[in-house]
Amino acid sequence: MIQNGLIILLLAGGVFFFLVGTLGLIRLPDAFTRMHATTKCDTLGAGLVLVALMVYQGLHMISLKLLVILVFIWITNPTAAHIIAKAAYHSQDKPPEIRVMGKE
Repeated sequence: MIQNGLIILLLAGGVFFFLVGTLGLIRLPDAFTRMHATTKCDTLGAGLVLVALMVYQGLHMISLKLLVILVFIWITNPTAAHIIAKAAYHSQDKPPEIRVMGKE
């Protein structure tokens, strides 16, 4: 019973962060903020979903494989975000402007 509740909470958290990342991709104005929203939320969402699957499986070889996938995601998502940000920075004529709320 407690295990099922934990699995449900982890899956709900993962789905929430995936949805927030998707909304950030759609709603945010430039490549830097979109990249930030999607990489952070997708990494956390995938982590929560994979941990939920590990809890569901228990101590098994499948859990070890899921852990390897999780570590791979933790390494590749920030690396990909860095490459995307560097490409977006070099493709623009000037760096992005910093906007402060109420100072427009």
